[in-house]
Amino acid sequence: MKVIDAHFHVWRQADLPWLSGPMQPRIFGPYEPIRRDYLMAEYQEDIAATGVEKSVYVQANWPVDQAEAEVAWVSEVAAETGWPQAIVGYADMGVEDARPMLDRLARYPLMRGVRQQFHWHENPLYRFAREPDLCLDKTIQRNIRHLAAYGWSFDLQVFAAQMPGACVLADACPDITFVLQHAGMLEDTSEEGRAFWRTNLAELAARPNVMAKLSGFGTFIHRNDPGHIAWLIATTVEMFGAERCLWGSNFPIEKLWTSYPELLDAHVSGAAALSGAQRHDIFYGTASRAYRI
Repeated sequence: MKVIDAHFHVWRQADLPWLSGPMQPRIFGPYEPIRRDYLMAEYQEDIAATGVEKSVYVQANWPVDQAEAEVAWVSEVAAETGWPQAIVGYADMGVEDARPMLDRLARYPLMRGVRQQFHWHENPLYRFAREPDLCLDKTIQRNIRHLAAYGWSFDLQVFAAQMPGACVLADACPDITFVLQHAGMLEDTSEEGRAFWRTNLAELAARPNVMAKLSGFGTFIHRNDPGHIAWLIATTVEMFGAERCLWGSNFPIEKLWTSYPELLDAHVSGAAALSGAQRHDIFYGTASRAYRI
């Protein structure tokens, strides 16, 4: 089976404050094993013999004033190794006019989209954005609309409680494809938490310009759980359709608790009840369309 990994990172520890400085709490738990360089050679070793043919690099939170340097470095890696085939970079959508930064990023041919993480949670350990309702910010909405001129998507990262605002954002930017990170980051796996996530996700799925990335499913449970993965895949595909779902490894984060082959196998097994065409969309076709690779 052909596979596109639509969400992975490579990094140099020295470039990332959260890896090179004092230990910072992260939603994926203790991360000492990945407080080091994770370079393309190791990623290629991890994906060997898995069927992964292409990959999409997603920004890894370099200092915000080095956003272009991040894309430049990944572009150099791609020129040297042939990987990745697409880049989702960072640009601050909260500035008055993001277009000067977008113009700089547009000089790099592999650029396909922007991610700025909007996720905010009452639990400080899960909190990333400065406030919970950035999706409603008119400046942010205006800057995200500018992405249409570049042909770029926006990788959207929010929790279930923020999805009503994400619906407003998607409606305000009808020409932008939004790729929902980690299928909406289900962090509360109780019966009530799952129901809340499902209700809000269904509203977001009703927006035709939103896709769902089937990735990061070990983020809050800190393990590779085939049953958990199968439930999330089935539920998300039911709402979005396979043609709007795409798979990503979130490596090397998931390397904290599993290997790449085991992670991919759990997702392939979790999608086993779907048709061949649906599986092709999830593991190859949707990412190919979304990121033009």
